[in-house]
Amino acid sequence: MSESSQKSVSQLAPDSNNTGFIVLITMVATIGGFLFGFDSGVINGTVDGLRLAFHSNSVGTGFNVASMLLGCAAGAFLAGSLADKFGRRAILIIAALLFVVSGWGSGIAHSSLEFIIFRLIAGLSVGAASVLAPAYISEVAPADKRGTLSSIQQIAIITGLFAAFLSNYLIAHTAGGSVKVWHLGFEAWRWMFWVEIIPSVAFFLALLLIPESPRYLVATGKREKAIAVLKKLMGNQAEAKHKEISETIAADHRPSFKDLLGPNGKVRPIVWLGIGLAAFQQFTGINIIFYYGAVLWQSAGFTESDSLLINVISSALSIVACFVATYSIDKIGRKPMLLIGSTGMAVTLGTMGLVFITSAQTGGGSIHLTGLGGPIALVAGNLFVMFFNFSWGPVMWVMLGEMFPNQMRGSGLAVSGLSQWIANFAITMTFPIMLTGIGLGASYGIYAIFAVISFIFVWKLAHETKGIELENMVG
Repeated sequence: MSESSQKSVSQLAPDSNNTGFIVLITMVATIGGFLFGFDSGVINGTVDGLRLAFHSNSVGTGFNVASMLLGCAAGAFLAGSLADKFGRRAILIIAALLFVVSGWGSGIAHSSLEFIIFRLIAGLSVGAASVLAPAYISEVAPADKRGTLSSIQQIAIITGLFAAFLSNYLIAHTAGGSVKVWHLGFEAWRWMFWVEIIPSVAFFLALLLIPESPRYLVATGKREKAIAVLKKLMGNQAEAKHKEISETIAADHRPSFKDLLGPNGKVRPIVWLGIGLAAFQQFTGINIIFYYGAVLWQSAGFTESDSLLINVISSALSIVACFVATYSIDKIGRKPMLLIGSTGMAVTLGTMGLVFITSAQTGGGSIHLTGLGGPIALVAGNLFVMFFNFSWGPVMWVMLGEMFPNQMRGSGLAVSGLSQWIANFAITMTFPIMLTGIGLGASYGIYAIFAVISFIFVWKLAHETKGIELENMVG
């Protein structure tokens, strides 16, 4: 990249960016994050319904819940390369249509196999949205606002979780339980899935109104379209930014998975960093609370109604933490926030593990919390999700969307997304088995150990990306 080109875009006038337009298209992209959260959280209130409807044991229930994650892994892996070929917006539009299909099919399913097929379809859309929404945002946002705007994705995810938990709670409360028959002769848990159709259709329609990523347009030789989009994003700096992106791309070849390898044929360190960040986000066990929150708190002695309400409260607190993260990420930086999060999660997970281990056992993996055990577990659990949503929740996705150089962003996101969803699947699938095998206390002790390891990983290997232009990222 030439010195003059670099200078021209690094000295943008404060009003040269069309902030309103950028925020608008960011909000559209993050509807994918909302659906990511809703689809992930809706399963939380349907576990009992799935167990009864499909007569499944703990392993079968675990696979019914975790099956979506296999689709997520495939969707995340394929989305990056498909987006390099067809565009970020085009693949997100396909994902929106898949959200509609999966929402309807999951609710109408009458067998485990049928349910799993539609949850796999849901996974394809969630996986694609999980990597492409932050990538799209990072490619349209200016460097000084990129962290703030990209972290809105996590707010959207948690808002989606909150909407799913609240919807589940209201439906179950109105019907008298998740397995009770509600409207039109269908059980309440089926309606929990069907609610998702509404935001899915809204996502599809909204995507038709936003432009394609300018970096994709430059990479595919669509100069006039790229400049037109850049003018909407940054006004009179569009030509200079187009030149900068073009110079970066001209020095490279067509993106491929081979870009993940260095000159020595070994996987580049930046790729291992992305894989590790994605995996550790899941190894702390956050999605156990998202997917199995109702089961977890019922195992700790709370009623189904109270457990569903706890989920609503936890997700509301998570939204607060996400807003704090959005305000802080371009001020504090990515790496310090990850370190703070790992520390807080290690302490809170350890506290939960200790409370559960020292509580009275009632058999079948259930426990009975007495005295201060219940309040301490609730406070620690909610602090855990707040620490996560202040740090690893938003920051991991922000870093994955911005840390890879333009040449390898699609393929880097593909393998990192695959790592994230495989780790998610492993944790989700093993929790019901661990719950009945070693109990809640030992399970949370294991997650606490992973939180400690994640601190060491970030401290030793991660590097700061705050304020760096995407064209200046190195692999």
